[in-house]
Amino acid sequence: MIILGIDPGTAIMGYGIIEKKGNKLTALCYGSWRTTAQTCLAERLLHLYTCLQELLSKNYPDEVAVEELYFNRNTTTALSIGHARGVVLLSAAQRGIPVYEYTPLQVKQAVAGYGKADKKQVQQMVKVLLGLQDIPRPDDTADALAAAICHAHSGTLLRKMGEIQ
Repeated sequence: MIILGIDPGTAIMGYGIIEKKGNKLTALCYGSWRTTAQTCLAERLLHLYTCLQELLSKNYPDEVAVEELYFNRNTTTALSIGHARGVVLLSAAQRGIPVYEYTPLQVKQAVAGYGKADKKQVQQMVKVLLGLQDIPRPDDTADALAAAICHAHSGTLLRKMGEIQ
């Protein structure tokens, strides 16, 4: 199974594609896309959409895992993340790829074993679980890989419960 993990954002959107074979997880590709604050929102979203479409065209993931929007005191940031999530949901829906959403707490629990793990703990576990030489940078990339790992673990359970095919 090929899983695309996304850490949504309009300034930086992290992505990570992993393959799950049995209990083994392998990173296939990962990185991030950036946009500048000086660019209008519509152009930023178009850039992210175009990058995501190109990634989907080259990698054909079976499923997409994306972080849910958590409560944020800064409404501007929350709206920005919501717009970026919309790009991800639309892109996956256009290609018929199922999307699964996880809270940051669920992602941390699945990757580090503790829902309140700090960023460094999560990043270190992403490195270990995927057998990487270095911690993926920027943080958004590691978070995207963490979302994919979370789904690799949770998706197995959901399949056994009959909640997904």
